Amino acid sequence: MMWYDGGWGWGGWFAMAVFMVLFWALIIAGVIALVRYLAGPRHHQDSGPHPLNGEPRWGSRRAEDVLAERFARGEIDDDEYVRRLALLREHR
Repeated sequence: MMWYDGGWGWGGWFAMAVFMVLFWALIIAGVIALVRYLAGPRHHQDSGPHPLNGEPRWGSRRAEDVLAERFARGEIDDDEYVRRLALLREHR
């Protein structure tokens, strides 16, 4: 008995494999794009306090926190930290 593949040969199998990979890549990319679209903008930062509890919102940082981090990293000395902290609290 002779096996007959309809004339496709190895090229047909290779083409089907390539198109299958492309098909699933498009499906996965479409799902990721849809999820990102429905999730909305992530990097929206509001500098004002939260309306319910008055604390800073996610993504916003208080100036005192940034100043404390700079002091902890050693970017500023203790005199400059105290001076800038007093200035921040004075203008609050």
